[in-house]
Amino acid sequence: MEIIRTGKVYDVCVIGSGAAGGAAAKVLSEGGLNVVMLEAGPMVHPYTDYKEHVWPYELAHRGAGIGGAGYEDFGRTEFMAPNGSWTIEGEPYTKAAGSNFLWFRSRIVGGRTNHWGRIALRFAEVDFKARSHDGRGDDWPITYQDLEPYYDKVDRYIGVFGSKEGIPSAPDGIFLPPPKPRCSDLLVKRACDKLGILCVPARKAILTQPLNGRPPCHYCDQCGRGCRTASNFSSSQVLIPPALATGRFTLITGAMAREIVLNDQGKAEGVSYIDKATRTDQQVRARAVVVAGSSCESARLLLNSKSRLFPQGLANSSGVVGRYLMDSVGSNGSGYIPALEKMPPHNHDGVGGMHLYIPWWKYDRKNDFLRGYHIEFGGGRHMPGVGMFNGVNHQYEGYGVSLKQRCKQNYGAFIHLSGRGEMISNPDTYCEIDPSAVDEWGIPVLRFHFKWGDNEIKMAHDMQQTFRAIVESVGGTYLTHSEATGDFPYGIKVGGEIIHESGVVRMGNDPKTSALNSFCQAHDVKNLFVTDAACFVTDPDKNPTISILALSWRASEYLLDEAKKGNI
Repeated sequence: MEIIRTGKVYDVCVIGSGAAGGAAAKVLSEGGLNVVMLEAGPMVHPYTDYKEHVWPYELAHRGAGIGGAGYEDFGRTEFMAPNGSWTIEGEPYTKAAGSNFLWFRSRIVGGRTNHWGRIALRFAEVDFKARSHDGRGDDWPITYQDLEPYYDKVDRYIGVFGSKEGIPSAPDGIFLPPPKPRCSDLLVKRACDKLGILCVPARKAILTQPLNGRPPCHYCDQCGRGCRTASNFSSSQVLIPPALATGRFTLITGAMAREIVLNDQGKAEGVSYIDKATRTDQQVRARAVVVAGSSCESARLLLNSKSRLFPQGLANSSGVVGRYLMDSVGSNGSGYIPALEKMPPHNHDGVGGMHLYIPWWKYDRKNDFLRGYHIEFGGGRHMPGVGMFNGVNHQYEGYGVSLKQRCKQNYGAFIHLSGRGEMISNPDTYCEIDPSAVDEWGIPVLRFHFKWGDNEIKMAHDMQQTFRAIVESVGGTYLTHSEATGDFPYGIKVGGEIIHESGVVRMGNDPKTSALNSFCQAHDVKNLFVTDAACFVTDPDKNPTISILALSWRASEYLLDEAKKGNI
């Protein structure tokens, strides 16, 4: 096959345009380097692609997608910010016998940051030294103090609302004012106060005041559809534009990265990719490469980049690439709250998602499981979405007018709670290259092995007990039935379903047990960096995006400094 090579040699090639790639592009290009970015999807155009303020009747399938696909795959609803899904035509992945794993991917500039939940929780000091605390897993080669200045830079630049609380499990940031609680929030807060559970304003990457030329949120509660005003954070609207403005940044879309190419000295010299429009094999050349395609995609690229020097995959002399796969522990619950039925209908849309949240509150006591979880919650009346009334015939008797009246009476009288906890990595959970399956571009795909451990099951059980206690404390009826047996004990979610996968190209001080050093730089290849959640050593209960941004920002400043010294 003929390979078309670019004549220009860039300083850095960044693979992926999400949180990690966007941060790298901004820092490196503003620092004076010539950067090229490869993105597998197309450009996003917010005013045409985002479905903010669109009514169901304006869409061909009322928002459910072709054949009602959105009922099973929320990434396929017509309201969803574009190009995110569990399934991508022509790009399969496989699961080993006995394993169940879901892999959400987004093929568009900005990646998942176009439709993430914007929950921005810093890792705590103990999260970086968990093994020293309880003897399980491994410690990070960095501390909270190492990353704190970069958390601060991210907060100041993208904007995060919240409140300073001094909670050891949930470090404070540099916060914009939080939005006011909704009625349902106040009920949960009242229950938590009664039960001795912390409940505080949420921390989200949504502006409540103007910042860096972006207007504040106008409280339409539609963040999952994207934000045309860029009031919530996305890489496509907040990080890529300043990189483009430097004149030193080149964005190549529709570029499916296939392999990182080495020179005779064992350094990365470029990236081979498939131009999806022409189906040609092309190659871009660069003096350094930053891999930021999302955790498992990054591992896949390294594992497929085999050579004489690295027969088991690039930068994988340790054998850890693809190993230590983690996702957040998730379990959900819901409750019927009669008090909410009496609330007069009013507009309480607010920001997309929660206004309050429950940080890990039992950090100072002994539990049946290690580590911890936080709780995200919401309730009350919101604009009906796809599937909101699916299954009412199983809940209420009747049909026609009587059924509609019953639905209207109960509409908004529910709260929903979701636990997000820390998984401890285990040897049975990893990804590898499938020996026989390829995608439509001829690139070998990933095969997943996944297994929850006893610790995660116990954590899900505790989540369910807590959900029930909160609902019943405000005079509600807990509606979720979760059993201790079956494939999903205590309602624990399928691996990957929380979309927080991490840890497959971990950092560490020892090249024999890790792939990257503390600056996300490959031990084996000094001009290769992996700056997304693949570098994580543990997967704390916090949503990962704000930490991905901070780690990539830190790694990019290090790369920039090393490049200026001539060391890369």
